[in-house]
Parts: sequence; structure tokens; C-alpha cells
Amino acid sequence: MIFNPHKKYGDKFQLMQNILSRIQAFVAQESITIGALERKIGASKGVLSRAIKNDTDIQAKWLSIIVENYPLLSGTWLLTGKGSMYKEDSLIPTNSSDGIPLIPTEAMAGLFAGSQTVMLSECERFIVPSFRNADFLITVRGDSMQPHYFSGDLVACKMLSLTDIFFQWGKVYVIDTEQGALIKKIEQGSTPESILLVSANPAYKPFEISRSSIYHIAIVQGVIREE
Repeated sequence: MIFNPHKKYGDKFQLMQNILSRIQAFVAQESITIGALERKIGASKGVLSRAIKNDTDIQAKWLSIIVENYPLLSGTWLLTGKGSMYKEDSLIPTNSSDGIPLIPTEAMAGLFAGSQTVMLSECERFIVPSFRNADFLITVRGDSMQPHYFSGDLVACKMLSLTDIFFQWGKVYVIDTEQGALIKKIEQGSTPESILLVSANPAYKPFEISRSSIYHIAIVQGVIREE
């Protein structure tokens, strides 16, 4: 009879194979190789690649070291497959240009206009897995958008072109106007040339503005709230 360790340790074997499959999915998402991951975590060449190739086990310490080296990676997902690959709404400071710049609210107009007033190289940058395609982050001020957004929340925004914009009624946008930067939900206006700006807080009445009075615009992709 041929001894088959996979049969004897079936559950443990399957668990490890699932983890190794998720490691492969993670490196693919990060656009790196297994070899690069081994070097990153200080493992000898082949520690992970041989385990993947030969369907063998790896030491649990390597899983902990992977999570330590990639703080955005969800340890729960890596071990169990539950939830998302990346920690939801993680906000990790970074010096990399790949991070999303946090723009001061008062400098919004300059950013939209491409002004050098906003030096992106001097802005704080963050990696936010949930909003990788965002162009910038800004801090919410005031209470007009409560309870959706609270003062101090960060919203991730994607810049849009006014020349061919298609408004998604009911969505929240950041609008650059003569009144400054406004964060409002946009609804259809009373005329084709206007839009209705709506606050989430009922204490603030909706009001219309002309489309021609919008200098620049970005759509809000989501919110990051610090606990």
C-alpha cells in the first residue's frame, strides 16, 4: 500500500492549499512574483514556491510575517477566505506617489484648475484599497451632509470632465463653484440648464444652480471614517 499523507491529513492539507491559493491570488493582485514575496518577508528562495508546486505545508510564522509586511492585507481573508482580500476602508499613510493625496479644502479650486497653488508633492498621501481609482481625498467640514458624512470624515473623489459629464441623479459630488467647494447630492433641476443641490441634513434646504456656474466637478466614491 502506498502511503498518502494528503489522505491522512486531508483537512489540514486542504486548509493549507487554500491558503497557498490565496497567496497566489494576492501576489497576482499586487503584480509581484512569489520570489519577490519571499524576498520581502525574508524567506529563503523556494520556501513558498516549492510548497505551491509540491502541495506541501509552510510554517505558520510565514503567514504572520506576510501580514506584518503588507498591512493592507486582511489576515482573516488569508487564513479563512472570509471577507475581502484587503482590509475595508484601510487608511495607510505612505510616501509613495501611488498614494491618494489629501487635499486641503481651501485649495480645492486650485487643484481642479491645475494650479500650482496645490503642490501635490507636499500633500499627505494615503493608500485606500477600497478606492484605488480615486484622484484625491478631502476632509468634510460642517454638518450639512449628516448623517451620511460627518465633519472630519474623508471622502475619496474621482475628477470628471464637464464637457461630457453625465450626472447620476442622487449621487454625491464635489462641485467647484464661485461659492467654493461644495459637497452635495445632485438631483435633476427644474430646467435642462440647472441642477438641484441637496444636503443630507434636512436643516439645509435644497437649492438650484446653473450648470454654467460649475467650474469643475468630481464624484464622491466613498467615505473613510476614523473610529
